Amino acid sequence: MRIFRHYTELPEEARGAVVALGNFDGVHLGHREVIGAAGREARALNAPHGVLTFEPHPRSFFQPATPPFRLTPFRIKARHLEALAVDFLYVLHFDREFSQITAQDFVAKVLVEGLGVRHVVTGYDFVFGQGRGGNAETLAAAAVEHGFGYTRVAPVEALPGVPYSSTRVRDHLLAGEPDKAAFLLGRDWEIEGRVEPGEQIGRDLGFPTANVRLGEYLHPAFGIYAVKAGLDAGEDTVWLDGVANLGQRPTFDGKDILLEVHLFDFKGDLYGRHLRTRLIRWIRPEKRFDGLAALRAQIADDCSVARDLLTQEPASP
Repeated sequence: MRIFRHYTELPEEARGAVVALGNFDGVHLGHREVIGAAGREARALNAPHGVLTFEPHPRSFFQPATPPFRLTPFRIKARHLEALAVDFLYVLHFDREFSQITAQDFVAKVLVEGLGVRHVVTGYDFVFGQGRGGNAETLAAAAVEHGFGYTRVAPVEALPGVPYSSTRVRDHLLAGEPDKAAFLLGRDWEIEGRVEPGEQIGRDLGFPTANVRLGEYLHPAFGIYAVKAGLDAGEDTVWLDGVANLGQRPTFDGKDILLEVHLFDFKGDLYGRHLRTRLIRWIRPEKRFDGLAALRAQIADDCSVARDLLTQEPASP
């Protein structure tokens, strides 16, 4: 998959694609239906398969003071899109100037003049342009005017009356329900980041941890999780079972929000390595302990619960 961060002066092979439009945060099963519809149309037309998205997410631009909410920061979203056999990913920088482009100019300048689209696919509720002035009806009319095809994908329901939605995924994670979030995503939700040196409190307790900051990721419910953690091993990822604390470590008056992952039966140095951590099941909320002995006993119990939960899970792909 080739990535373009502009829509002007594209190489000729990157023009004339069938393009799915959207933010696609989470790349959940509803998003995959939209992207898959574009792929099927591309094959029918013998055209490239493209996705056009926006970075930073428009919500980050319009509401900069809101807490982190991303399900898939850009690098992770790009990996999921590449797995869907997308040929070209067009990533347009969303800033004040871009936010003031009208829906009509977006179609004429970006889609037609810039990308030379053969066909456009969106979800049923996609809106775009200054003041969210464009929608599916706008695109349908523009397609006739400019001579490209357009498909509006109807709502895809996870359950009767419950369409797939990034908002629903976030709500489940905030409620400590990663299994329900996974149902909507079609995979376990994960946090990826570089392992940083910590205060080695876990090591002193007999449960060493790999510490990862959440950055722009959504902050799920604080607490203890049964997890599967992925380590790079050449071109492969090796998945190991573990338990993680996500939160602020109230026993130690912590302020920063950290994901602290203890890998079962693992010995080695993880500092500086990228770690992918899939939240499988929520075990309990964070709480303050009166002393290290009580904390150590609770961690041992958490490990036992996590091992039992993870034996019920299928092996990670």
